[in-house]
Amino acid sequence: MADGYAEDMQFLKNLSNRKGMRELLMMGLDLFILTASYAALLVLNLYGEHRLPTDSLGNHLILLGICISAFLIVFRTYKSLWAYAESREYLSLIGAAFAGYAVYLLVAYWLPPRPPFTLTLLAAVFPLLVMLAVRFAYRRYREYLIQSHLREGIPLLIIGAGDAGVMLLDEMLRNIGSGYRPVCLLDDDPNKMGRRIRGIPIEGPISNLETYMKKYGAREILVAIPSASKERSREILELCMPLKCRVRLLPDVLTLMSGPADSMIKKIREVSIEDLLGREPVDFENQEIYHFLSDKVVMVTGGGGSIGSELCRQIARQNPRQLIVLDIYENNAYDIQQELKFDHPSLNLSVEIASVRDERKIDRLFERYRPQIVFHAAAHKHVPLMEDCPEEAVRNNVFGTYHVAKAAQKYHAERFILISTDKAVNPTNVMGATKRLCEMIVQSMASSGSTRYAAVRFGNVLGSNGSVIPLFQRQIRHGGPVTVTDKRIIRYFMTIPEAAQLVLQAGAMANDSEIFVLDMGSPVSILELAENLIRLSGYTPYVDMPIVETGLRPGEKLYEELLMRNENLVATPNHKIFIERQREPITPQLLEEKLKILDDVLSADSPSQLIATMKRLIPTYKSPEEVNAAKMADLNYSHISRGETTTV
Repeated sequence: MADGYAEDMQFLKNLSNRKGMRELLMMGLDLFILTASYAALLVLNLYGEHRLPTDSLGNHLILLGICISAFLIVFRTYKSLWAYAESREYLSLIGAAFAGYAVYLLVAYWLPPRPPFTLTLLAAVFPLLVMLAVRFAYRRYREYLIQSHLREGIPLLIIGAGDAGVMLLDEMLRNIGSGYRPVCLLDDDPNKMGRRIRGIPIEGPISNLETYMKKYGAREILVAIPSASKERSREILELCMPLKCRVRLLPDVLTLMSGPADSMIKKIREVSIEDLLGREPVDFENQEIYHFLSDKVVMVTGGGGSIGSELCRQIARQNPRQLIVLDIYENNAYDIQQELKFDHPSLNLSVEIASVRDERKIDRLFERYRPQIVFHAAAHKHVPLMEDCPEEAVRNNVFGTYHVAKAAQKYHAERFILISTDKAVNPTNVMGATKRLCEMIVQSMASSGSTRYAAVRFGNVLGSNGSVIPLFQRQIRHGGPVTVTDKRIIRYFMTIPEAAQLVLQAGAMANDSEIFVLDMGSPVSILELAENLIRLSGYTPYVDMPIVETGLRPGEKLYEELLMRNENLVATPNHKIFIERQREPITPQLLEEKLKILDDVLSADSPSQLIATMKRLIPTYKSPEEVNAAKMADLNYSHISRGETTTV
């Protein structure tokens, strides 16, 4: 049967791919139906009691056939794909037949003798019914072939019987390449429960998911509720986690509408960390905060990176006078250049390939463009790599920031916004320490000119280059193992658009070298994220998919420092954004002394000496072993003080 099915489907596929041949075949078939029908009428007329003149009847039938055929072409019935015909296609065919019959009646009025009205009506209706029957039979035959193939597909349960779920179901039932066999739709709407769509039962509520998975033998789940809130999506995913089956989703409504007009099946995606967090993104959308970008010359350093490119996208929407994208990596710069040109053809865009280390080049670019707003996102950010190459982190992060900040001051930029990180809080690694020095550069610029400086500090960014979640997903696709450095690690997360919006809002609020921080909610266990991704991929953690602890990487903390220490924060008009109080002023003279010491040590080419010097210059810079041990001691003490015996 499989061989016969494959041959039949290949024939139909080849036929459908030859557009001209398909149309000629349908026209020839209709012409044959009309000819056969009228030949039958002529034969019946010969043996009828009230025989009509054969020549006259034949002429009228030919005229009727010409009229109907002409309107079948005018109504574009041969352009339809009858394999997917719905009521519109069938009504179009009926309309063409009766329009042709109406025109025939007008012309026949002048061609006596006229056949009886009932006979000509029968001559129009009978071939029409045959045409409809042939088309319907073809569609049913094709559906039979597809259904035969679908029986071999993966049993799929679709959560959501709304418009998106029904569209997806229709496409799967038509598409022999989907690889799925929908067996059940699940919905919370009591008006839908117990009904059927395309022969597929609708069950509910969704909370009984496990029962219906067993009842229908489904092996995979597809969540097709694009309008669901983040919290509701997480609740549904939590129901899916114990079921040991693969789970996938349709994207949200905005993504479905803004994406290309493509098939629903192609838009199905894997579960992402945003789904697992279940946190509604913080929305800073407020046109007032973007007014400072309108008609301004804006420069973004590191504009090809994860945060930098998103900044460019959002800035481009605010009608800047000019946008300058500066990056050392030409591939990223080229990608964002092409994207911005396509999305914003009227944007005055300049792309410069340059390093922030090159002080002379930075000065020339500032002299040429005179940017009014500067977002400084260029930096080395990978913690383990910077532990091995501390001198590169210092040259790029610290001195690169200093070059750009000084150029902004020299050429009277209105605002300079530094992209910082939570790793700058009590740093335990070179990358975090360099970022703390960058913050000190910004703080030293207070009241030193017309330029307003600020730094924006946030946690881990979802989907950024080198983040842990894509690593987990790659490891799962390759069959494991999934690796975590330490099962106790917790982290704060935010999305790339959130991070970029925070930076823009901070830019609008910048006044005097502030450090802005975001309330990022509760921290997340990296181990739990790994376990949940494994479950939603259809595997059981530690059984089907091992999780291996590889040990903390150089410079890595177990627990990121809380950004939200109430005693150190000042509220802003936005309840999610705070300003960290500056504990002690950093004068330009003090900063110059620190940078001179660093520069002298760099020339010595001794990484260990460089790290030792940075610890001396940044009192809060501690080794990760020291900080992790102290944190574990505090946690163990807190458990004991509450009468708990379990250690963390």
